[in-house]
Amino acid sequence: MRHSGAMTDNSNAGDADSGPDGDQEIELVVVTLTFDAKPSDADNATLLGVLSKYIVLTRMQDGCRNVDLCSSVTAPGRHLIVQKWDSDETQRTHFDSELMVEMAHSCQGLLASAPDIDLWEATSAHDLR
Repeated sequence: MRHSGAMTDNSNAGDADSGPDGDQEIELVVVTLTFDAKPSDADNATLLGVLSKYIVLTRMQDGCRNVDLCSSVTAPGRHLIVQKWDSDETQRTHFDSELMVEMAHSCQGLLASAPDIDLWEATSAHDLR
């Protein structure tokens, strides 16, 4: 898998700080994975099955706050996974997990190119004040 110029996240990614209203803010680790299926409908359908299974199982992993699967309307066969993790540690543990390895192996032969993986720095509404 290809990893695009990852942005470094906040150094206190797992720490909660008080927001302006006194509520606790959580710094999340956000990761995206973009997959482009080979141009056949069969490969795309199989890839969607692989990614759907991965999403369901990932939601059960320790530290996973949220994970979604989206499919492009403008680029048929392109699928985006957006993951949000409690900390760098839980995100790294997941990327080294058997679940991630199984998903990667299941994608072999279905992709037009290597997936694009990126690490994002989340901006909250509080940051925009």
